[in-house]
Amino acid sequence: MENQNELVVKMVFDAWNNQQKTANKLLETLTDEQLQQDVAAGKNSGIYLLGHLTSVHDDMHRILNFGAKLYPDLDAPFIKSADKSGQEFPSATLLRKYWNDVNNSLTNHFGKLNSNDWFTRHMSVSEEDFAKEPHRNKLNIIINRTNHMAYHLGQMTLLKK
Repeated sequence: MENQNELVVKMVFDAWNNQQKTANKLLETLTDEQLQQDVAAGKNSGIYLLGHLTSVHDDMHRILNFGAKLYPDLDAPFIKSADKSGQEFPSATLLRKYWNDVNNSLTNHFGKLNSNDWFTRHMSVSEEDFAKEPHRNKLNIIINRTNHMAYHLGQMTLLKK
């Protein structure tokens, strides 16, 4: 490694890529019917969690200044509403496609940044706040989203029965 920043970025993206690989394997093993089930009585369904993760990852385009979300229509059912709110969900097949599209796009954008770029401000923090709290950087978004993905993948694992 050339410098400490490169080492830290590599460690963070190793964790991100590991969770992505785990998510993709899980989604390959779960049937559409299993995704329709709740992870536990009265809890979120697998389809809701897939849509939620896809929408949250898609918002990284905006937060990391990569451009607009690919699927902004996912916000209403998967970010602004609860699972049992009566919102219409896209099919599992379509959500799997969206998941792949979003994550392939992110991977493409990630590859364009050098290690120092990851320590710059993201779009959800003001320049003033970033000057006071430089840890609120782009890399911190990846750390946060990696943990978020791991949490929901743990829930979705309960669908494997």
